[in-house]
Amino acid sequence: MKNVKIAVIGLGYVGLPLAVEFGKIYPTLGFDINEKRVLDLKLGLDWRKDMGTDNFKSSVHLQFTSDPDQLRGYNVYIVAVPTPINKNNHPDLTPLFDASKYIGKVLKRNDVVIYESTVYPGATEEDCVPVLEEYSGLIYNKDFYCGYSPERINPGDKVHTLTTICKITSGSTPKMADFVDRLYKSIITAGTYKASSIKVAEAAKVIENSQRDINIAFVNELAVIFNKLGIDTNEVLEAASTKWNFLPFKPGLVGGHCIGVDPYYLAHKALEVGYNPQILLAGRRLNDDMGLFIAFNVIKEMVKKGFRIPGSNVLVMGITFKENCPDIRNSKVIGLIKELKEFGCNVEVYDPWANPIEVRERYNLKIIPYLNGNKYDAIVAAVAHDEIRKVDIKNLKNGHDSVIYDVKAIYPRHLVDGRL
Repeated sequence: MKNVKIAVIGLGYVGLPLAVEFGKIYPTLGFDINEKRVLDLKLGLDWRKDMGTDNFKSSVHLQFTSDPDQLRGYNVYIVAVPTPINKNNHPDLTPLFDASKYIGKVLKRNDVVIYESTVYPGATEEDCVPVLEEYSGLIYNKDFYCGYSPERINPGDKVHTLTTICKITSGSTPKMADFVDRLYKSIITAGTYKASSIKVAEAAKVIENSQRDINIAFVNELAVIFNKLGIDTNEVLEAASTKWNFLPFKPGLVGGHCIGVDPYYLAHKALEVGYNPQILLAGRRLNDDMGLFIAFNVIKEMVKKGFRIPGSNVLVMGITFKENCPDIRNSKVIGLIKELKEFGCNVEVYDPWANPIEVRERYNLKIIPYLNGNKYDAIVAAVAHDEIRKVDIKNLKNGHDSVIYDVKAIYPRHLVDGRL
């Protein structure tokens, strides 16, 4: 594809791999408003551990900047910024609007803007395009065009990477749909799937994570029920999994920037068109409450063993939203920690993957990067990092009766007092 010059806006878990892959073929600019992030990337450093030195070296046409004026002169803009929710669980499109403003100020005739951020159906054309038109003075589908190709990055996954996952593509006109599809085909070895419209592509993405959220909510509800019945949930799931078509979902804390957020985006749009979603919000409410459920069970086990709860020392191992990944966005471990503190516990948090500075800035929490020999009245294994799997939990116990609660069922059953 000749004369393609690409600017990727947002250099997080989604944008950086995109910029690196496109930079192997096309003149590519990676833009982010975080100046420190850009400086690190210029040095070939990625503390998120997604990209190694070799990745940067192979991307020979890639440059980085935090200066929006440097976006001028490019003709394909790819937006890969976060789409969070606010404190009321409503979509917060501020990062999308800001990115659209940056692009609108430099947009030229025949330029293409492709959005990758997860949104509800209609957000690209109904919410973002008006911002592009306002700041550029150009007319959509006459002077400039849009596409939508939802990200499918799985943070921390070294097997299912950007190029090995089939990519959904779409465009605002049939000709543009073909262009966007060809563009992604040039880097995606797993191939592409051209959706019939931008709205279809948006909807396909938002239901992927909503489906997982609902399935995990079901097994979390089973965990609550079986806990009351005195049955080990994981033993039940292992038995049920002997049937060929049983879905192997596990209970746990369901957070992150995708699964823990996307159902609220789809629910927002459903309410907007007059439908009150039942299953979507019920599943999310249940998953949001699992931190409280786990904290209550930890305290219950401590009371059984005669511990005085106020002033007790508790270790929570893991604060990221998933294993072997430094991403702490929307981590539901935070709710667990908060509840334990509400009971009066002194809580220490250990996580070898999380960035201590980011944890402090985002959650006002201090974490210990390594286990320092302290002993605890209760230990909660919240995230199944490889390093946490290898911990000798017996060495963490403050005496014989310390409580071990295993959220992810990573330790032998006889070593723990409770698990989901």
